[in-house]
Amino acid sequence: MGALDRDLTHCRRCPRLVAWREEVARTKRAAFADETYWGRPVPGFGPADAALLIVGLAPAAHGANRTGRMFTGDRSGDVLYQALYDIGLASRPTATAADDGLALDGVRITSPVHCAPPANKPTPQERDDCRPWLVGELGLLAPTLRAAVVLGAFGWQSALPAFAAAGWEVPRPRPAFGHGARTTLRGAHGPLDVYGCFHVSQRNTFTGRLTPAMLREILRNAATTAGLPVHPEQPQERPQTAQKGRRA
Repeated sequence: MGALDRDLTHCRRCPRLVAWREEVARTKRAAFADETYWGRPVPGFGPADAALLIVGLAPAAHGANRTGRMFTGDRSGDVLYQALYDIGLASRPTATAADDGLALDGVRITSPVHCAPPANKPTPQERDDCRPWLVGELGLLAPTLRAAVVLGAFGWQSALPAFAAAGWEVPRPRPAFGHGARTTLRGAHGPLDVYGCFHVSQRNTFTGRLTPAMLREILRNAATTAGLPVHPEQPQERPQTAQKGRRA
């Protein structure tokens, strides 16, 4: 996995994405003016023998494009890593920098597009041009990979062809995306259960379309399928309400 990750960081296949990621790294956001931005393709993060894969969309301009690690340094990552920590698959609940000591247990995080795109919207051609990196990553993970959580419709539409190219059998017609969708792909190394989940974007998490409990449920189900030990869901305390007196 190390060689693939190193090669990926030197990719310049998509001119629009190269220009954008490097422009963002030069101009920066005011809050990070003193930092040196990564400004390159962002490789996957997590062990090379992961049983569970999380597939996002693309690096955020001032998140992973700044820090050099998937879902690190932005609010989407805050939500994702908190959920992984809550169920026992991350060593800490926050991801602030590539050297912050965060480690994942049995989980790897990647995306179908590895460069930050303008307006968070890669083109279909950029998605397709980047696919060989995901296919190569899946090929290396195949012996141990047992489940995947795909965040958002774009990720779902991108991941299924990559799974097929990496050797898994994808049903025809392709399964539709939805939060809580689940499909099982057959492959040479055994079945792979793929779960759909709303993306951890601010648009979804701020509006309540995706709540922390919803995210934890999907991650917990997928991790259990993958054979990973997870913390049980803690029951929520009910607020105390005043009791009306009863008549004798």
